[in-house]
Amino acid sequence: MNTGSLLDGVTEVLADFEAPDGSTALGDLSSQRKDIFAVHSRKQWDKSTEARCNFDFRPRLNPRAGLWFISLWQKSLMGRTLTEIKSDPAEIPHFADAVSDFIVKLLGPALPSGQWCICTTPKRRHKVRNFASLICENIHRQLQIPFYEDVAFCRSRQRINAVFTLNILPKEPNIIVFDDFVTTGSTLRGMHELLLPYGKNMLFVAGINNKL
Repeated sequence: MNTGSLLDGVTEVLADFEAPDGSTALGDLSSQRKDIFAVHSRKQWDKSTEARCNFDFRPRLNPRAGLWFISLWQKSLMGRTLTEIKSDPAEIPHFADAVSDFIVKLLGPALPSGQWCICTTPKRRHKVRNFASLICENIHRQLQIPFYEDVAFCRSRQRINAVFTLNILPKEPNIIVFDDFVTTGSTLRGMHELLLPYGKNMLFVAGINNKL
């Protein structure tokens, strides 16, 4: 691996990164006083208000669940709902093109060295090919790196604090772990805990950071 080239790629990509904005957590005093639509009085994950994304390209390095992951888009107040996004086949190449382009810029000449592969978090039990798997299949074709679809199984119904079971251990030392949407980060954490004992290096990439 050419360390200088990799560092140049990282530097170029990081120049476009956006630091997390603390103003959301602190709150806008004027909006709290007015709060015409009672936005702040509702719980953040009110089931009657589905999360949305407007697809403004805003790469961000996020801390979550004891690790760091890169997201390309952020949850927003306006835009398409996550249900609409996942049910639209046109979003598969949209995600794949954006992620592939980002990975090429980040890893540069290190990518085609045969040292990298891509996988995703476990599918839900009733899924055959889910949204994230279809995106990874597309990324695999674009980048010409191996895609391991079922690295892990999750046999519990709950995703938070779920225990993953290893199914296939990738032979490559460096693994891009992709997830379409990340909220709590628990699934990424589960993959980290599963693969770390085998000496694997992991780069966590998400399409949408589903948390303001």
